[in-house]
Amino acid sequence: MGKAQPWPFIEAQKLLDSLKRVGDPEEIILETGFGPSGLPHVGTFSEVARTTFVRRALEQLTDIPTRLITFSDDMDGLRKVPLNVPQRDMLEPHLGRPLSAIPDPFEEEDSYSAYMNQKLETFLAAFGFEHDFRSSTDNYRSGAFDDGLLRILHHAEDIAGIIVPTLSEPNRKAWTPFFPICSQCGRVYTTRVTAMYPDKGTLDYVCDNTFEGIEGCGHAEEAPVTGGRAKVGWKVDWALRWYALGVHYEMYGKDLIESANISKRIVKLLGGKPPVGLFYEMFLDESGQKISKKIGKGVTVDTWIRYAPVESLLLFMYQNPRKAKRLHYDVIPQMADDLLAHLRKYPELPDEKRTWNPLWYFQEADETPIRFESKLDYSTIRNVAACVGTDNADAIQATLGRYEPDIDRAGEMMGRLIEGAIAYDKDQVAPGRTYRKPDEAEAAILQELARRVEATPEEDIDALQSLVFDLAREQERKPAEIFKLVYEVLLGQSRGPRIGTFVQVMGKDTMVRLIRDAIAR
Repeated sequence: MGKAQPWPFIEAQKLLDSLKRVGDPEEIILETGFGPSGLPHVGTFSEVARTTFVRRALEQLTDIPTRLITFSDDMDGLRKVPLNVPQRDMLEPHLGRPLSAIPDPFEEEDSYSAYMNQKLETFLAAFGFEHDFRSSTDNYRSGAFDDGLLRILHHAEDIAGIIVPTLSEPNRKAWTPFFPICSQCGRVYTTRVTAMYPDKGTLDYVCDNTFEGIEGCGHAEEAPVTGGRAKVGWKVDWALRWYALGVHYEMYGKDLIESANISKRIVKLLGGKPPVGLFYEMFLDESGQKISKKIGKGVTVDTWIRYAPVESLLLFMYQNPRKAKRLHYDVIPQMADDLLAHLRKYPELPDEKRTWNPLWYFQEADETPIRFESKLDYSTIRNVAACVGTDNADAIQATLGRYEPDIDRAGEMMGRLIEGAIAYDKDQVAPGRTYRKPDEAEAAILQELARRVEATPEEDIDALQSLVFDLAREQERKPAEIFKLVYEVLLGQSRGPRIGTFVQVMGKDTMVRLIRDAIAR
């Protein structure tokens, strides 16, 4: 592969180099985290997808088995009632209790987190992500975390020396690593530790704090830190997870760099080795502002794959993770076109060059590569769908078949593109489409364009494409002005397909009719 390598191989090699310094493990563990207070989102998808890309590279570089753990932090307490769940009033009294101890407002699973965890499993299975699901609650209760918890208890003072300086003044005095779960009211955020006994593996606590307007029940007792009777706070919990599960690799957002550095220091105190990590840049909206976990602007995994093949979303995620990316609806058509370009190249690439093509990371090694034997792009398909004015995929495919008689060779991918184009136009374009009413001079230009289209052989794509340039030169206008005029009058948008290709796809007679109908509209 030479010195330069695709980023997943760089990450994989970085991890292997780190492991060589301590000796190869029996298994390489990669991890991603999931907060089950809400449904899986684009951020969840991106972390699992990108970590899977690194895992694929690892499998090329080493014979050591790999495993990807998706870890659900379902022992965390409910801090706020989400706006997008039913029976919000039912959840209010459960604020401060672990997500795994709260009823499911959807009434489908045994607990709130069980519902969200099941959604995560379904979500990841739908995209073929191979992973090992782990629950925080199960790990705390089963004893899997017990050794780590006892070590945290013994090193509580040293851990405080790392954490406390990062806290605001009011939170410093009473800080400890532990959040006991009250055995009376079941809350985790109304308790406070009053004493710790490392030799006994226990602590004293009293449930007398106030959380979100809810008063602690006043119960006090000595309790073990093991067996699910207490949990640790976020940065300590991250270190505990790395220690107990033997995690070798984990990605995290740029906003968590400080948390990761603190957790790495803590895991060393516990006797573990910090994982190798990659911090990635955040998603931005169309104005360049950071997008929250809720993504904003409605761009979710479900909406993306409604409009374009999932491989186009994987392609978006593959691009340099260290570069901030704008995530909004206008990105989807571009990614679909980029995907098609890769699909055309990939089957013909020699094996040694395939790892440079993003598609290599999306397919199993023994899979037959997806083929897309078509010259059509997604943008043209969308514009044809808009002009044909139907949501009948067969009718649109028949129109496209005028330009490409062997369109059936494009296979199942073409069907997915057409269905996506129909949905995209219906949801994202049609509601805001406004057709330009040409003035007298513009109408004359369009009439002349229609006449020249009529007089030009349909098979001469170069001559058709040059018509607009010829008109612009004669009218002493910029070609971009004429193209924009055509698109805004015909399609109700400022951009559109290559004119030559569009005429060939729609047919010369249809194109002439569309222009004249638009002038008369």
